[in-house]
Amino acid sequence: MPRNPSINHSEWLLKLFYFLYFAAAASLLPFLVLFYEQRGLTGRQIGLLAAIPPLITLFAATFWSGLADATQRHHRLLGLAIFGAMALALAIFFASTFPVLVITVTAFAFFAAPIIPLVDNSSLEYLGAQKKQYGKLRLWGAVGWGVAAPVVGRLVEQFGQSWSFYGYALFMLVGLVVSFGLPITHPGIGKSFWQGVRLLLVDQRWWSFLALIFIAGMGSGLILNYLFLYMEQLGASKTLMGLALTVGTLSELVVFSSSDRLLDRWGTRKLLMLALVALVVRSLAYALVQNPWLVLPIQLLHGLSFAALWAAGVAYAHKLAPAGLGATAQGLFAGVLMGLATAAGAFIGGILYENVGLSLMYGWTGIGILVALLCLMRIMPNQEEEKISHEFSEETENERY
Repeated sequence: MPRNPSINHSEWLLKLFYFLYFAAAASLLPFLVLFYEQRGLTGRQIGLLAAIPPLITLFAATFWSGLADATQRHHRLLGLAIFGAMALALAIFFASTFPVLVITVTAFAFFAAPIIPLVDNSSLEYLGAQKKQYGKLRLWGAVGWGVAAPVVGRLVEQFGQSWSFYGYALFMLVGLVVSFGLPITHPGIGKSFWQGVRLLLVDQRWWSFLALIFIAGMGSGLILNYLFLYMEQLGASKTLMGLALTVGTLSELVVFSSSDRLLDRWGTRKLLMLALVALVVRSLAYALVQNPWLVLPIQLLHGLSFAALWAAGVAYAHKLAPAGLGATAQGLFAGVLMGLATAAGAFIGGILYENVGLSLMYGWTGIGILVALLCLMRIMPNQEEEKISHEFSEETENERY
């Protein structure tokens, strides 16, 4: 039976938006630490600025997503968030002093935080019974990241840091236009909003899950915020830095495209644990390299350490969310992963960078994650996690319509 053209149109708009959003992110986020260093900031100042966006994300992603669920104005709030992030990214480039940088980075993080949680929730609602196909939509974000990173890296190398900010603004502007046609849903709330929030927060399964997400987010925060600075110390060019992101993206594409089969085969808990194991190996490998080109094969672990974690986490958050609080649950998940955890990783990384250097920073990170993983394997529920993964793949077709 041929697919409904309007459904296919919506699917491609979602894919295009993921592409544009993560192309914008690849244009700016990895290069920010170099921008801060060029401004003459100290290691602690760089660590503070790197910690602000994820720390704000913890509050902002949950706040905006909860506001969208409570007011049922998901589409308007998404457009406002995209426009605000685009404008404030440009403001960062023109900030003249460290205090002004702190203010603009904080405001930028506040507006950028809810964008992906809102779109992820609508993607899951749109897919209905085919929610296990989420990875095939989300992989287009990886494509956008992989395409933009080397191109913008080359532009920055040839014409200066300003092209990182211009690239972000351009991709986000097109993304804003595309967002007007996205199938943003407004599912009804089964109970009152605050009753749903209470049910979500008292669920003990959430806390062991969020503990794991916190550990993974800290490791990912260290890698994302300091990888380019580390590669620069090893003698890498800006082009090689962009190529490193592209290699990581290729592994991310493989994992996202097969995330439905991975969830069916391994279940949520095992897939999350596998992501942490990959993060341990990845961190320890960075600590040992001396040739910047060796970063490229290590980047192949990005798919398991990030994409597998994200796919399993989105599945888990969606199934535990009370009726009508899907965006809130995704905001909480993203807030911990990309917020509190990444902030802690960035801030601790700044201190370690200043005191022991980047190589030892990665080594201690790998050891710390390994210890945390061994603890989490004993306390994280097993059967309930597996049941959630199975239900995520087997919802009835009636949910879609």
